[in-house]
Amino acid sequence: MTTHVYRVGLRTRFRGLTARDGVLLRGDAGWAEFSPFWDYDDAESLAWWRAAREAADVGWPAALRETIPVNVTVPAVDGPAARRIVEASGGCRTAKVKVAEPGQTESDEIERLEAVRDALGPGGRIRIDANGGWDTATAIARLRVLDRAAGGLEYVEQPCASVAELATVRRAVDVPVAADESIRRAQDPLAVVRAQAADIVVLKVAPLGGVRACLDLAEQVGLPVVVSSALETSVGLAAGIALAAALPELPFACGLATAQLLSDDVVAEPLLPVGGAIPVRRPEPDPALLAAHRGDADLTGRWLARTAAVRGLL
Repeated sequence: MTTHVYRVGLRTRFRGLTARDGVLLRGDAGWAEFSPFWDYDDAESLAWWRAAREAADVGWPAALRETIPVNVTVPAVDGPAARRIVEASGGCRTAKVKVAEPGQTESDEIERLEAVRDALGPGGRIRIDANGGWDTATAIARLRVLDRAAGGLEYVEQPCASVAELATVRRAVDVPVAADESIRRAQDPLAVVRAQAADIVVLKVAPLGGVRACLDLAEQVGLPVVVSSALETSVGLAAGIALAAALPELPFACGLATAQLLSDDVVAEPLLPVGGAIPVRRPEPDPALLAAHRGDADLTGRWLARTAAVRGLL
């Protein structure tokens, strides 16, 4: 097995990060990515390892579609920056806008949403993602305001942290609720369904253990699915594209255009949208780009130690 540790900068601070790093590995079926965020412990990272080994050793199910509609992701930036991001998105007609950013106000979020709405124009769709950052009272009050600012929200992703809070918010507002962290970081992802806490589920291949594991979970959940990324390079994004391509139904644009958030990539032709969609394909790393973004000795040592620790749990 061939491995490379990478580090690539981000265009805008995202999830508190200014760069993304991880391990690329090559097996008989192709290249894969292992890049759990550093706040994931070894036990949580095991699913990411299983997803990487599926990609490297087994490959993915057959595709049912040739292109995947995607949304542009707008970080917690000001209005003018939000507009520029949407305008440079490769024709995306749906935007996912980050909210509940520590230190920001309701006015900051309104400005961002109004800029995105104007940039998308008529027919554009806006969804927001709070990453579990609100309590129920704040979520209910804020959603009523932000729904108006957006001209109608497609849905809100993970407004609160717990399943019980999601259920409370869902009963109190008209905006559909999508569950993300309550699926991918939960010991029991089906608790969301039993509590009637969501209208939509967000599935991310790496944190859930692979494409096949996600397909099985989607069948069990029985709710509409949005496939999203975990801020990987295009090598890792290809697994999300493979899941979106293999799902029986794909009613929403997917959150798989996040290569736009990277300052560069490890492939010569990144998985970027054209006309609001990404073709189903599996790019391979470019040797020159691998060399340009190789992690230093300290980062490489940390990732090799982490990989060994996670593999030790198998």
